Amino acid sequence: MNTATLVQLAASDHQWAVAAAFIGGIIVAGALVWAVRAGMRYMDQESPRPQPDEQPKLPDGGAVREMREMREPDEIPLTPRSGSRLMPYELHHASTRTGKDQQRKRWLPGSSGAFGSGGPGHV
Repeated sequence: MNTATLVQLAASDHQWAVAAAFIGGIIVAGALVWAVRAGMRYMDQESPRPQPDEQPKLPDGGAVREMREMREPDEIPLTPRSGSRLMPYELHHASTRTGKDQQRKRWLPGSSGAFGSGGPGHV
């Protein structure tokens, strides 16, 4: 084999790589065009957006405000071993209830510390 044959073989391998990359690029571009057209068809089938007069309105009393309250655990009553079991309809919807004391707990200096801070913790 001479040098001219080797140059031809190297060039032909490079041409196949360029052709494969070009065909791969055409396939990717075609897939993207198909995806955009499929998305547009899907969006055309959706219900139309609401008109400005169909948009939600604030209630007559204004915006709903957040309500803060102190909660306490709603304990499950203990039943004796000989008694009947507790049925689901006898439980409340939430595991907490409104607390009797509605005063917010305040931090007192020297009464708490973060983990690793060297403080005494909750005393």
